[in-house]
Amino acid sequence: MSNIYKAFENKKAFIAFLTAGDPDFETSVECFKAVARAGADLIEVGIPFSDPIAEGPVIQEADLRALDSGMTTDKVFELVKEVRKETDVPMVFMSYINPIYHYGAEKFFEKAAEVGIDGAIIPDMPYEEKDELAGAAKKFGLDIISMIAPTSEERIKMIAKEAEGFIYVVSSLGVTGVRSEINTDLGSMMNLVREVTDVPAAIGFGISTPEQARKMAGYADGAIVGSAMVRIVAAEGKNAPLKLYEYVKSMKEALA
Repeated sequence: MSNIYKAFENKKAFIAFLTAGDPDFETSVECFKAVARAGADLIEVGIPFSDPIAEGPVIQEADLRALDSGMTTDKVFELVKEVRKETDVPMVFMSYINPIYHYGAEKFFEKAAEVGIDGAIIPDMPYEEKDELAGAAKKFGLDIISMIAPTSEERIKMIAKEAEGFIYVVSSLGVTGVRSEINTDLGSMMNLVREVTDVPAAIGFGISTPEQARKMAGYADGAIVGSAMVRIVAAEGKNAPLKLYEYVKSMKEALA
């Protein structure tokens, strides 16, 4: 069992996403540390990529800022190493297939394990092709996190049945981004998941307020927030660590 289970022990998990290297390496390290100190139960580390197809404009712009500041996959590993000096909170990479293949899958997962990463979310990897990377990840003790979208019942059950670490339940069709309302029938989706597995599930895409986080955690084992946090980094720059700390504190309190 990987380190990820710790995020869900006897509580609703708050899962935070930030793009590595946004707005620059040093500030980004401090942002991740602040999020961990504020009580995030699991942290997603976004590897900046030039063509992030699942992302809305907020995270796309963060990727470009990070790339413009000189971030590379090797520098992402360095960043995680720095953050790990201060926290043992479970951490997973959010990466597209291209950077992993470009780096070399086995080398990528070996290095990820070395710096303290516990798993990977790969949004553009079809379920049917996950075995290509799952073997390399498993060799180094990392979980490949499955994503479930509002789709056919049989597909939801098929993906959930083989899930490991935790299940990322996508709240809405489309790209990431803050939403004022989430209308998907998440209760029905979660019932299908629970028919086949007891692997923890967290809901993401569109969550930005404590009220939304509380509501989503009512359906699942946790809530995932990305764009709302990346917006704080975009607005605050070098002051972002303090603002992120306050934001994560308020979200954690909503889930208590």
